[in-house]
Amino acid sequence: MSVSMGEAMSFLYGDGEVAKGWTGESSDLIEAAQERFPGKAFCLVKRWIIVEIPPNEVEPLPGGIAPMLVLAHEVIYDSRVRFVPGSWVRSTYAVSFQHPCMFETRNTIYLLVGDGYRKQASLELVLSFRP
Repeated sequence: MSVSMGEAMSFLYGDGEVAKGWTGESSDLIEAAQERFPGKAFCLVKRWIIVEIPPNEVEPLPGGIAPMLVLAHEVIYDSRVRFVPGSWVRSTYAVSFQHPCMFETRNTIYLLVGDGYRKQASLELVLSFRP
C-alpha cells in the first residue's frame, strides 16, 4: 500500500493534540540538555510533531517505551552540523522522553522549541517522508 498526498497533508497539517515545548531562551534549554545528557549531540527544532506509531505495527522498544519519533518542520541548530538550519528532520525511535522538551534517541537529543503536536500515524506514512 502506498501513501497518498492527501494522507500525508492531512497528517502534517491536520488536527492533533497540542504538546507544550520550550518557551524560554534556547541557550537555557541547551544548557539543561548538556547537563542532563553530557557529550550527547543535540538538535534544536521547532514546528514539531511527536509521532506515535500504533502498537500493532511495531514491537515496544526496550524498557517498554512506546514506539515514537519526532518529525520537525524546521531545524534551528544541530550541534554536529548534520542538519542544515531551516531543513526538516525525522528522528529515529525514542529511547526516553521524560522531560517534555527533550526527546532522546540513541544518538541525539531533540530539543523541542515552542508548542508542537502529538499525533498517531502508521509507520508507512512516517517513512514516506524522505529528503
